[in-house]
Amino acid sequence: MNEILLRRKNKVILGTGTARVANDRYITAIMKNIEELGYTFSREVFDVLRTYSVNELSDFYFELKATLMKLKGANVVYMPMYADFPKGVMDAHFSELYINAMVHYWSYGILYPKKYRKRVNVRLPLFDETKVKVLQLGSEDDVRQIFDNICMSRTSISKTDREDIAYLFETENMKLPDDIPHKENAAYIAAFYLQKKPLANVSELRKYVKTATDVLRLVTAMSDGDVSLAENIRYRSFSRRQRRMIMELLSGCPNIEEDMLRYKERWIRIGERIHPSEFDCSRYTLEYDRAINAFDKLRNNRKIETFAGKVEFDLAYGEYESALAELVKRPGELARRLDQLLRETYKEPVIRSFASVAEKVSTPVLLQVREHFLHRSEHTDVRVFFPKGSLAKCHSERNDLPGIDERYCQEVVRICENALVKIYGQREPMGRVYLSDDYRNYVVPFSQRSASKSLKTIVRGSRLPMASQTNAVRAFIWWTNMDKCDFGSYDDGRVDIDLSAAIFDENWNYMEHVSYTNLKSEKYKACHSGDIVNGGPVDGDGVSEFLDVDVDSVVRYGARYVVYQVYSYTGQTYADMPHAMFGWMERADVNSGEIYEPKTVEQKMDLTANSTACIPVIFDCVKREFIWCDMNLSLTGVHTHIGGNNVESNISGITAVCYSMVNMQKPNLYDLITLNVRARGEFTSDREEADLVFDVEQWTETYTNETESGKQKTVKRRADEQEIERDDKSQDRKVITPYDTELFMREYL
Repeated sequence: MNEILLRRKNKVILGTGTARVANDRYITAIMKNIEELGYTFSREVFDVLRTYSVNELSDFYFELKATLMKLKGANVVYMPMYADFPKGVMDAHFSELYINAMVHYWSYGILYPKKYRKRVNVRLPLFDETKVKVLQLGSEDDVRQIFDNICMSRTSISKTDREDIAYLFETENMKLPDDIPHKENAAYIAAFYLQKKPLANVSELRKYVKTATDVLRLVTAMSDGDVSLAENIRYRSFSRRQRRMIMELLSGCPNIEEDMLRYKERWIRIGERIHPSEFDCSRYTLEYDRAINAFDKLRNNRKIETFAGKVEFDLAYGEYESALAELVKRPGELARRLDQLLRETYKEPVIRSFASVAEKVSTPVLLQVREHFLHRSEHTDVRVFFPKGSLAKCHSERNDLPGIDERYCQEVVRICENALVKIYGQREPMGRVYLSDDYRNYVVPFSQRSASKSLKTIVRGSRLPMASQTNAVRAFIWWTNMDKCDFGSYDDGRVDIDLSAAIFDENWNYMEHVSYTNLKSEKYKACHSGDIVNGGPVDGDGVSEFLDVDVDSVVRYGARYVVYQVYSYTGQTYADMPHAMFGWMERADVNSGEIYEPKTVEQKMDLTANSTACIPVIFDCVKREFIWCDMNLSLTGVHTHIGGNNVESNISGITAVCYSMVNMQKPNLYDLITLNVRARGEFTSDREEADLVFDVEQWTETYTNETESGKQKTVKRRADEQEIERDDKSQDRKVITPYDTELFMREYL
């Protein structure tokens, strides 16, 4: 539970110890050690630890440190090709770097340039100022709240979310809620419930499975497939009890023929697994008659009347009133077709029809319709889409939509806002609310199904500022080989992934790149630590690559964006790799401190997608902010004419994806909370008076290492003891950060 709490809330659960005398010296030593990882204790945690014996403190420390190191990526060894990076690479001649690389390649990644693997000089101590996160005291109620929030999310949840609720359901005996609003989440949870309780009755699942498509998602989840139904899968074989359950669930759903027709080929394949004809006998006919007939119609291509077919027919023949009369029966479908209807039909009836049913549309759809029409009249070159599925992809196309009169766009926005305020007004009051303007930079979490596991949960497209003292960004990757590896050949066991950075100007014209093919850029003060082509034993130390980019030099020489990428050169997908991670540090002085300093790590993510190329992050060096991407590139094969899967081979794809990410319009958390406050709270500009605080950080403290008379000491820069005391006294005031994703997905969306 503590691992989940630390990752999500920066909290720990502590019981009362058995010590008779407080061991302040040991606690102080623990605080000093975890400060190297970027953390410290709140006064409340400190006071509880004073009740711990030395043995209890030791057990707590080792468990806590292991978890924090894993979160920061500090639980592995980072050894780049050039141990004196970045100086050694920047000072070396091109010919020397070239010869070193070739020897390494010829040896299949076993030989390294020996003189660079030794640390000739001791590195200077870290000069950077760093922010320290304060670990607060948590409780089992916090964990229960996390579990309920994820289960009751109004949008799709991530793989990490699914793993957390599976652990809590199985290990901590958490009770599943009766209401799971999102269909995909309901399917996954129902399948997990069946896995743990295979003798569950259909009545227990009926609250989660209400339509034929819900049944399809459940069957897909039972087959370990993509419950978004964006990808085809191979359905497993089912036991007779499971086949009977599927037939019973399906027969109890309305409009099953129409719903099944939407996924005709999938249902035919499922029919081959559950054998509906076996149930076509007097014993089952009355109970399963509807499902048996539906399968028969699909298999024999018998005509099935559908809602969508009738609407399309009416629109094609100008029967707009009839089409609207049908669409108001399904408000969500009307909302999704609104742009098309306002372009092709009479506008006033469309507006009136939408206004009459807007409150029945789901809140995520209303928010997205509002955002679309808020910017509908603005001229943009491209339209950006994120196709549904478990793989994070981005699609853009030229914006050639005919215009819609601004007054109609404003009317749609007004209708959406009024409906949202009315819906939100039915929820619990919020009281007085302080809302930070920084929330405008964070995107609403509409879909997290393909989000990677990371140190901070950030929604794609969100923009976060660099630390004020940052002069350079240092990205890193770490990985190992597969379980089986023949070191003398290019096979599936040896893993070679490559870290690269492409630099673009403000119009997305390519300027330069830094990668294994170009280890350094004098102009942009960018440097790569050297290409390693062998990850080493799966249970070994692994290998790493680093890449520095000086922020000011990018701007000084006419560029703006730095796009970091990771490529699997040997062709395995990240999902197949046992270990692979990416992250970055924000450094004030790249020549001080160790190459990897955990307290300077801003973000770390596990590479687990079913892809061989990804774009984790874009840095906007003009605005000094990073744009979170967590996107995968779709590759149609290895581009051998340019030397494999690398930045040169994919520059056009990189440009398209990044241009789309930077220019997309998505609802932000500031607007979401504003609508909630309009409905059930009141604003206050005084954080101390607020019942609810929406701010980027709960509380932080900055430390610097200074030297006085030859002795090093830690100096507090942004808070003193009185400020710490005041912060601890105000813990009753709930502070919500943009990283509390599961809370937004349930309570405020």
